[in-house]
Amino acid sequence: MRFADHDPLNRTRFPIDEWALVETEFGGDADMGRTETIFAVGNGYLGLRGNVEEGRDGHMHGTFVNGFHETWPIRHAEEAFGFARVGQTIVNAPDAKVIRLYVDDEPLVLTVAELLSYERRLDFRLGALSRSIVWRTPSGKRVLITSRRMVSFTDRHLAVLDYEVELLDADAAVTISSQILNRQDGRDEYRSGVPEAVGSFDPRKAEMFNDRVLQPRVNRAEGGRYILGYQTTNSGMTIAVGAEHQIATENQFSESSSIGDDLAKHIYRVHAKQGRPIRVTKTISYHTARTVPTRELVDRCDRTLDRAAELGVAELFEQQRSWLDDFWARSDVEIEGQAAIQQAARWNLFQLAQATARTDGDGVAAKGVSGSGYGGHYFWDTEVYVMPFLSYTAPVVARNVLRFRQRMLPAARARALELNQLGALFPWRTINGQESSAYYAAGTAQYHIDADISYALNQYVRATGDQDFLARGAIDILVETARMWEDLGFWRSNTDDVFHIHGVTGPDEYTTVVNDNLYTNVMARANLAAAASAVDDLQVQDPAAYDRLVERLSVTPAEVASWRRAAAHMHIPFDEQLGIHPQDSAFLQKELWDLEATPDDRRPLLLHYHPLVIYRFQVLKQADVVLALYLQGDRFSTEAKRANFEYYDPLTTGDSTLSAVVQSIIAAEVGYHELAMRYFRSALFVDLADLHNNTADGVHVASTGGVWSALVSGFGGFRDHNGVFTFDPRLPDGWQRLTFRITLRGTRLRVALNADAISFAVEDGGEARVRVRGAEVVVGPDSDVSVPLDGHGPRLYGAPTMRDVTGSRRADGTLLTASIPTLSLDVDEADSAIQVD
Repeated sequence: MRFADHDPLNRTRFPIDEWALVETEFGGDADMGRTETIFAVGNGYLGLRGNVEEGRDGHMHGTFVNGFHETWPIRHAEEAFGFARVGQTIVNAPDAKVIRLYVDDEPLVLTVAELLSYERRLDFRLGALSRSIVWRTPSGKRVLITSRRMVSFTDRHLAVLDYEVELLDADAAVTISSQILNRQDGRDEYRSGVPEAVGSFDPRKAEMFNDRVLQPRVNRAEGGRYILGYQTTNSGMTIAVGAEHQIATENQFSESSSIGDDLAKHIYRVHAKQGRPIRVTKTISYHTARTVPTRELVDRCDRTLDRAAELGVAELFEQQRSWLDDFWARSDVEIEGQAAIQQAARWNLFQLAQATARTDGDGVAAKGVSGSGYGGHYFWDTEVYVMPFLSYTAPVVARNVLRFRQRMLPAARARALELNQLGALFPWRTINGQESSAYYAAGTAQYHIDADISYALNQYVRATGDQDFLARGAIDILVETARMWEDLGFWRSNTDDVFHIHGVTGPDEYTTVVNDNLYTNVMARANLAAAASAVDDLQVQDPAAYDRLVERLSVTPAEVASWRRAAAHMHIPFDEQLGIHPQDSAFLQKELWDLEATPDDRRPLLLHYHPLVIYRFQVLKQADVVLALYLQGDRFSTEAKRANFEYYDPLTTGDSTLSAVVQSIIAAEVGYHELAMRYFRSALFVDLADLHNNTADGVHVASTGGVWSALVSGFGGFRDHNGVFTFDPRLPDGWQRLTFRITLRGTRLRVALNADAISFAVEDGGEARVRVRGAEVVVGPDSDVSVPLDGHGPRLYGAPTMRDVTGSRRADGTLLTASIPTLSLDVDEADSAIQVD
């Protein structure tokens, strides 16, 4: 695990500001990929990476539109029926943020320029990225360049760039070239054809396209407005991007333009006088569609740009501020006396807004719209890690995300049929609804995604009371996933009937295609029971909607009863000898991987060991059983939670960023308070400090959602099991006060926690009912409530280690021993080892 025990950021370069991420020194090429990601701006639909405006320097010149993708045939070396056939990869859209600057025909190239001052600021309240630099040109002239960049939360198709140049001590000839540049997969005339380094294999990265992806369809220039339109070669999706320009200056200037299939330029040539600034404003619009012709998208771009012109730039930025005022009123988490943690927490929350706010019926990609990692795919990460934040702070967005899954049902039914199952089977990774994971063992076999989606749907309904959403068709998700589980599982009888599920992979991708994976069985049990209850409730509460359900899906009372029976008799593995729940039926038969003896340069394991090597050991990529302890915590005793956590924690590599937040939550609950804080800090800074060395590929959105859960559910102790909202806090040592907001059935509740008490106040809405350590608390609009606390749970010191696990005996009496593979080769070492003279 990559722990961040102390503040991992260089505070000379990144000073603490609780409401902004600030950079005071330009980092150059060394970490440009990281800073492009952490300074990205987006709104869930459109994302602009934090590339410099001048457009030459860059790790990846990224502009991404949620769901805009290309397809390609997956070619398997060994074919088999039912393998994924269609790969999908997000397309790097034409880049409209390029504004190149020349002073006396000397280009500003930040990596080689002499910068006398530098500051870049991502403001969480303004929702804008600003930059201010003073450049001394080769001839000695000082030039002040300031810029502002914003992707609108109020108009998801709109972005705004301001670019201002001022000569501080001399006159000069200034040229500003504003461009729309269509790169192919991030490459342009400066970086085209640069191969990746040898041995740079990483399955987390997006596929690279070798052939042309965007086929030109439209290019149009009228005055200062330019629009380019394209259609993808294989998926047939269309995109149009438009930009309009305005200049404000007292200097004399001329302007010219040019446009082609892949490049549109608007050029200002200015006779710049000392002290007379030149300000260029660029409004940008992106529209995409699956079937709409490009020319219609061009019309939409025109309308977006017309509205922006009518409102004016000042009003657009004011609307952005107002939107974020409301966001922070619903979502802010305050950590009194912890400025560095406060800044990082708000950065993570802001990333959630940038990844989800205007998805408007699309999914939430693993990297949001900040990068191309994982090919822009949607995973179960959204339902388990992001949806809790949305359900309790932004229910409208949560409903939209669930509607996206609802629209995937036809494809999920087809996939289930292909795998010889009834019901629906949602893809493990996808953009268009089709499974795109070529490695089925760690992909398609993760059937648990059905239960994860159902869990998120039920959580949303409990949090909001939105039964109407189920009645209008979302209940079909519960029905079809329950059918899949009942069909997938099977009965075995001895003295009791037991329901088993075989041949699946749980969340831990270092253990694949197993029988009775605990996480899968526990979540499937909840899925089956929830589906049965939802259908029964619908029959009572809305008979007309129930009749429509029966007509659509032919649901019968006998079928519903069979779901309930399967849930009641689900096999939940438990080892009496070790006192834990085995991750699966065979997991405890393997030997332990000694992670404590594994060198850091062999992490993550998936980049250094063949899967078969990893599969032979007890070793976890991510929390599996521990995640079940959190999501279904009411089904496990306190003693079972602690025993399981102590067993599995030393076996968990932390190679997945999904692990740290869950480990933090359960560590806090069972009493490992110091360890809980270590895991929390690792999640908090995973991107800001690039703890996994892949932040350049985009923000780990699931981890940002998990940070909210670690604060609210881990330290705040909030749980929602079966619609009962409870609190059992675990405030970290040294924290003076933790304050957060949650919206429960239309009432926004402010929760404030300190060492001695937890208090509740209604900020918006009516009455709320919660429980604090078993006692019911009723909070009204005019009746704040404070509940005294007798401590914050058990306090255990240190952390579970391999020594706590090794030496234990299995049920058959054999000892658990720990080791590591005797030989490990990097790719380049392997290549040299097999060369023949």
